[in-house]
Amino acid sequence: MFVVLIRTLVLYILLVAGIRLLGKRQLGELEPSELTLALIIADLASVPMQDNGIPLLTGVIPIAVLLAIASILSILSTKSIRFRTLLGGRPSVVVRQGKVVEQALRANRLTLDELLEELRILGHPYLEEIHTAVLETNGQLSVLPYAALQPATARQVGKDPEEPGLPLVVISDGRLLSQDLRGRGYGDQWLQQQLASHGLTSHKQVFLMTVDDLGHTYCVPKEGRQ
Repeated sequence: MFVVLIRTLVLYILLVAGIRLLGKRQLGELEPSELTLALIIADLASVPMQDNGIPLLTGVIPIAVLLAIASILSILSTKSIRFRTLLGGRPSVVVRQGKVVEQALRANRLTLDELLEELRILGHPYLEEIHTAVLETNGQLSVLPYAALQPATARQVGKDPEEPGLPLVVISDGRLLSQDLRGRGYGDQWLQQQLASHGLTSHKQVFLMTVDDLGHTYCVPKEGRQ
């Protein structure tokens, strides 16, 4: 059992390192070459994990070779547009000025029902409101509505709002993050005032609290707090 544990740990660490090389993507956002690599690596790792009679290097060496190939392909993709296109393909326009491009659907093996489903998920149920919809190389759909149907920006309505910055978590599941609170320039007295404004007496009653650069807070009390 100890041998199995060590072999599994070694392969797990190697796989984690390999997935990190693919970048911070979700499985559904992988390019075809990246998805293929992930599937092959998973299959190679499963064999030495299950059979102690197979030398560990039998799984480690092929995985290391594939990771090296992935790194080389990644470098070549950043250097050459043609190679990147050959490896990952090109984006396809599937809706143009409110009309479905049938040829693009057939080329990408995408049915009309699948297209309409994706558009509904993205909040665009009406084709006539879509100027352009692009099927990206990772399988995701990007939608650009007509300009007249897009939400107005502050600049378009003549406003110049202040930048609130990124909200910073100061309380997480009842735990006070003192360093982040001090980093925003606030102290315990300010925190007690914020808690009191939400009918709370202790940070332990808070599930989540954030504060942005302008001092705006967002507070979610714990369910069934005491």
